[in-house]
Amino acid sequence: MSLVRHLILDVAAARARFLEMVGKPSPAQAVFRPAPDAWSITDNIEHITLAEQGGINSIWKALAGARAGTPVWTGTLVHTGLNIEKIIATTWKEREQVPATAAPKWGGPAEYWISALRSVQSQLDALGAELERAEGEGIELATVVYPHVISGPLDVQQRLEFLRFHLDRHRGQVERIRQHADFPR
Repeated sequence: MSLVRHLILDVAAARARFLEMVGKPSPAQAVFRPAPDAWSITDNIEHITLAEQGGINSIWKALAGARAGTPVWTGTLVHTGLNIEKIIATTWKEREQVPATAAPKWGGPAEYWISALRSVQSQLDALGAELERAEGEGIELATVVYPHVISGPLDVQQRLEFLRFHLDRHRGQVERIRQHADFPR
């Protein structure tokens, strides 16, 4: 199995873990906020969906640039050889500000966002096929780079690892919401 396929399967497994933790929340559970400035379960699902779509689009743009000989990013790769956990540990604060493009803003029922998040897998699978095709064309995926808004330049492997990491991070947030003493039962 190719590295790309392996990474995409890791993202799919993380998405499944996230959705398992989300479950089928009641309307009251879906919008419950453990604090006024905290996100609800629905907010977390919307954020994850928007962030995954943005991340997948970013990788695709970087690949198109590499194929055209016009990379979207050039410079020193400061995270070469590091996995995403090490990169996050050195570039993130405990509580980061969400980029506007991935901030929950639409709202709506949790069921909609659950469906939207499930549909992202088809976009990721199509991207994986393109990445494998690019490797066959001689494009070195370590040179396909798109900067993350907080962590800086990430290559394809790190970007795909980030998708998995991010899902698992928000799974933990949903778990803490569900464990809150005031969470509707």
